[in-house]
Amino acid sequence: MECQKLLESVDIFGYAGVCVGVENSQLLQNSLIILQQENRFRKCYYWGKIYGARNDYHIAFGFQKDCMNDQMYYYSTDGLNWFLLPKANKCARFLTPLAINKFEGDPSIVTNVYNANPPFPPNEDPKKYYDGPIPRELKEEDRLAATIEIIREDAIIIPRGAWFKCPNGDIIENLGFEGLNVADASYLKSYLHARPPQQKWNTNLLMRPDYNYAIDFLDTIDLDVPQGSWNLQFFLGKRLIILHSLLWPGMTFYHKLNTPHYGFLYFGHGKRNMDVAFMV
Repeated sequence: MECQKLLESVDIFGYAGVCVGVENSQLLQNSLIILQQENRFRKCYYWGKIYGARNDYHIAFGFQKDCMNDQMYYYSTDGLNWFLLPKANKCARFLTPLAINKFEGDPSIVTNVYNANPPFPPNEDPKKYYDGPIPRELKEEDRLAATIEIIREDAIIIPRGAWFKCPNGDIIENLGFEGLNVADASYLKSYLHARPPQQKWNTNLLMRPDYNYAIDFLDTIDLDVPQGSWNLQFFLGKRLIILHSLLWPGMTFYHKLNTPHYGFLYFGHGKRNMDVAFMV
């Protein structure tokens, strides 16, 4: 959620059972405004919190121009001092889904993800899964970066029309976005993944009679597998909508209907729900 609207957004997340606290939210807002000014971000957002055994990780990000491709992520263990999060490397992307222990809260810790044998079927070629020497050790800072990147790909969403793709390829916030109405907000196809598209470019073209490439260039969440991995609820007399991700417990999205106000927040352990297929 945008740091300038953090206090207002925290009240909204109360309907989803998420409690940040007035004092903590005020401290976060002040530190994020400073982070935005120091890096000359156009906008800065509070991404959420990943729980750790010793300390929790607060996550924030900002961008200068392109709101999807120029995002820079930061982490903090106290909500005041922010450190640049490195890009997720190939090794971290491979080992992070295999890590079963909780985050410790110390970014310098290096752990051995598995002991003796690589986590492959015994008769298969390891190069099918990882090209190169099979890694074992994973630094927690790299694991944090990979976890955030994976969650972004799976569960961070925006309402249809919130972003606009320019003719030169830049993706910017749509200043003409006035929010979804009740009729559109009740359909999952009105919500898009805030990541580079993975479906074919003509998927929305074949499914939407009101197709507009400038706003329909992203994947809709109604195509997510498994079906039913999003829970949609109305509040405040259908003036507020909240979506929960069953794939990533702790990921919450909200949108105040007929207004441009929307946002998301993740409070969780950074672990995917592997049982979601049995829950829907």
